[in-house]
Amino acid sequence: MGYKRAHGQQSYDRLALQYRPKLEKILASSWNHFIHELQSDTYKSFWREMLGLSPRTPVILTMHWHYAPPGASVSPHTDARRKIGSHIFYFNTPKDWDEAWGGQTLVLDDGGKWPRHSAPDYADLREVGASQVLGNRRFLFAQSDHSWHAVKAVQCPPGHFRKVFIVVSNRLTPQVIWRRIRGEDADGYRLAG
Repeated sequence: MGYKRAHGQQSYDRLALQYRPKLEKILASSWNHFIHELQSDTYKSFWREMLGLSPRTPVILTMHWHYAPPGASVSPHTDARRKIGSHIFYFNTPKDWDEAWGGQTLVLDDGGKWPRHSAPDYADLREVGASQVLGNRRFLFAQSDHSWHAVKAVQCPPGHFRKVFIVVSNRLTPQVIWRRIRGEDADGYRLAG
């Protein structure tokens, strides 16, 4: 919460847990099974096919859970260049979430005007799409210099959270290699501990 972001962007207020292999000991078996499927060659091949990559292109995955409390938002941004894309799994149900509270991932068009390392406001962008958050939905998008996306402040009552699990597909870059040498995943989180 309140984490300062680069380029003048607002903080992304949320509770976050980065997946690490050590978590297998405490995760439910259903989560472990799901994560093992996501780490499979079949899933990585799916990424390559969806994004038009060669069958030999390395795909390095990172995964994390986000729980967004009332008022939390994700300001308009594009992802780091090392990222190929994101696959967002929504875990709210009609029992714990009302679609009117928000939480949709918004796809935004900048008309090619904004550099990736900037902080445009919603008024500077045009909304061209939005995910659905209920009904076991998923949302996959490719990363580019103009793949702007955001989540407006959620309007849920106290005690409710926007719940997502995100799989990020990363390129094999010098930054990713250096992080691995230091014992970190592609996002820079320690693999151990």
